[in-house]
This record gives sequence, structure tokens and C-alpha cells, in this order.
Amino acid sequence: MKAMLDAVQQRIEKQLIVTLTPLRDVEPKLADAMIYGVCNGGKRLRPFLLYATAKALGASWDHADAAAVALEMIHSYSLVHDDLPAMDDDDLRRGKPTCHRAFDEATAILAGDGLLTMAFDVLANAPLATEQRLQLIQVLAQASGALGMVAGQSIDLNHVGKTMSLAELERMHRHKTGALIRAAVHMGAIVAPQPPTPSQLTALLSYADAIGLAFQVRDDILDVEGDTALLGKHSGADIALNKPTYPALLGLVGAKAKAEQLLKDALTALEPLLGDTQPLVELAHYIVTRDH
Repeated sequence: MKAMLDAVQQRIEKQLIVTLTPLRDVEPKLADAMIYGVCNGGKRLRPFLLYATAKALGASWDHADAAAVALEMIHSYSLVHDDLPAMDDDDLRRGKPTCHRAFDEATAILAGDGLLTMAFDVLANAPLATEQRLQLIQVLAQASGALGMVAGQSIDLNHVGKTMSLAELERMHRHKTGALIRAAVHMGAIVAPQPPTPSQLTALLSYADAIGLAFQVRDDILDVEGDTALLGKHSGADIALNKPTYPALLGLVGAKAKAEQLLKDALTALEPLLGDTQPLVELAHYIVTRDH
């Protein structure tokens, strides 16, 4: 998986820079902030998921490039905005000053706005069939907007310092983190040369739902026992803000057991698929064992 992850990181980084650099001719500071927000050492797990899903269904990476670029723009915009003083008020992201610290708050807001809107321009001009482009736009819009990621962030902010049941916590994270991970898999299926069968799509989305939740459970665990130098941000931030987390509700041992069960659920979901799902299997294992 490491070789493929490295290849995805290099490929997506190059395409992001090629896509965003011409914006310097319009407004250099804004362009620099957008590039800073999206090209700052991310793991690129969502593009990896998109490429791996497309490959499992017989698509080449060329078919998936535009969708992967758009997806990473959306993810990066969300991080730029999440770090703002009005949201999580973070100073570090991936070991570097957050965008509003490196530039200023207004520029960071505009950089996020720019990444968000440009993502859909990338999809609208993707070298794919019209029906595929429309489906990609719809899936990404639903996953990133008020039906998905934005709703999850709102739920999160409105529950700081408040108690939350396990069901409520899972609902929040299925929107805040899981929706975009689910979109990565769904978009990978859309760019395939042949549409997946209903059973194939159900299996893939079940896998995505399981790893999306597992990703957040692992994040919560790392916030408790992770190393700040490896995390690239301050550990203990959730505790300091009194935010509801899986370790807070289940205990550290219970949270780790939850992550392991979600891993099993993800692997079980993949069993009916006939394509090359090994990268998806390895990614599921990586998500629940990563140290940052």
C-alpha cells in the first residue's frame, strides 16, 4: 500500500499545483493561500480511496484524476475553515502553521471558498461522459454540504461541552468525516468504464461507511495517546475543548475495540467483490493502526 499511497500523493500534488498555479495571475496572495492549504503534506487518503475503488472496477487512474483533484480540494477547504478561530481555533495543521496563521483570517476564509467552488469547476470540465460528470457533482455536493460534512461540523460545534450518546456521536461523525470518505468510494465507482451493479455499489458503500467511522475513532484515540510531533497538531485538543469523543464515551480500551470491529465490518463488506480489492483491504488496516 505504501508504494501506491506514495504514487497517489505525488500524482495528486502535481495536478493540484498545475490546476491552482495559474490563479496567481489573477490574485497572487489568494492563490498562494489556496496552494498552501491544499499542498501541505496531507496523506491523500480520500484520493487513494477513489483511485483504489476505480481500479477495483476496471478504471485507469486517468479516468479518476479530475474527481480525485476535486475531492482533495473539498477536503482541504474544510480543514482550512475548521482551523479558524470561530471553529476549532487551531495553530498547527500537519506540523505547519494553519492557513489563517500563515496568512491572515480573511485570506484563509477566501482560500477555503476558492477551493470549495473550484472543485466543482474541475468536475464540470472533467474528460468524462456528461452523465458521469453530473453524478460526480451531485455526490460531492451532497457529501460536502448541509446534508453531509457541513452538517457534521455544525453538530460538532453545537455539542462542545455537552453530553452526547454513542448514537448521536456516530451520527455526527458519519456526516463530518464519513460523508466525504463515502463520497470518495462512490466517485471511484462512478468513473469506472462500466457502472457497478447495485450489489457492488452496496458492498463498496458499506465498506466506506465502516472505514469512515473507524477513521474518526482512531483520530479520537490519537488525540488521547498520540504524539504531537507525529500528529502535526497539538494532542489533547478534544479534551481541552471538552468535545464528545469515543474514548470519552467508551473508554480507551472500548474505543480500540470499536475500531477493530469496524475494521472487520469493512473487510466483510469487500468479500463479495471480484476485482482487485487488496489496496482497499490494506487501507482499512492502515486506518485503524496509523500513528498520525
